[in-house]
Amino acid sequence: MALAAAEFQTDDTLADDILADNTLLDAYSTTVADAVDRIGPAVCRIERVGGQGGHGSGFVIAPDGLVVTNFHVVGDARTVRVSMPDGASREGRVLGRDPDTDIALVRADGSFADVAPLGDSKRLRRGQIAIAIGNPLGFEWTVTSGVVSALGRSMRASTGRLIDDVIQTDAALNPGNSGGPLVSSAGEVIGVNTAMIHGAQGIAFAVASNTANFVISEIIRFGRVRRAFIGVSADTANLPRRAALLSQVSSKTAVRLRSVEKDGPAAKAGLKEGDIIAAIDGRPVTGVDDLVRLLDAERIGRETLCTVVRRTGVSQVTVTPVARAS
Repeated sequence: MALAAAEFQTDDTLADDILADNTLLDAYSTTVADAVDRIGPAVCRIERVGGQGGHGSGFVIAPDGLVVTNFHVVGDARTVRVSMPDGASREGRVLGRDPDTDIALVRADGSFADVAPLGDSKRLRRGQIAIAIGNPLGFEWTVTSGVVSALGRSMRASTGRLIDDVIQTDAALNPGNSGGPLVSSAGEVIGVNTAMIHGAQGIAFAVASNTANFVISEIIRFGRVRRAFIGVSADTANLPRRAALLSQVSSKTAVRLRSVEKDGPAAKAGLKEGDIIAAIDGRPVTGVDDLVRLLDAERIGRETLCTVVRRTGVSQVTVTPVARAS
């Protein structure tokens, strides 16, 4: 009798575990489906008009027809065809492109009820749900999901320059996904899908939404991206509490220099690989997106004070950025 009771309790526990697993799976499915319902209607197919053909994905960020996609999707085309999930097809004019971040901005004709808001990529954590929506291999409006595998990666753009502040994800991407949104469980765009590694499974990349936001604002204001150049690549790193106190910044993160270009402004100023930049002109640098944003055109040719954390302590290093060549 005692054995039978124990067996009953074991079966009961197993049933509870299965029920709990099913509940978690249902919650995950609902989260993904809700995010897709929110963002999916704003995702479009982008096709070049005239010249060398090509297609990819994009997404509407404003009711007046502003569409974000990849530079390599539009190429040198002046106009593109923007097709929406409801069957509507509009002509779009390429407003500007930034090969260095693989971002392009298009103005599509007409007005749009569904938009995909850009979220704050700085709030991302590894392991967070990541959902990719796009048009891979001609299969329109396909959804895949995974997690944020890593943050603050760098990858080479078609120009050969490094794109900083890149999100690594295992959400499956294929040709045609390029330019589509990477979406959080909250239904916000956290990145612009840009590349996958051929021959590798589960490794794909997206330009972080904060970097995309900076590029978009520059294109809207100036028709191109103006940026200062100091010749470094970097990633986001934790800032030790003592270093934060010595640097007189309140942030918990900063940027660590992964490489410093020989004879570049940073190298000439004495910055080295492994240095941590905690602030620029007294403004905290909490991540790579801050570094990109703060090194704008206003700092070209102007002495810029970097608060640098090293093993030997905190020091102030003056760097004079130069204009980044087109």
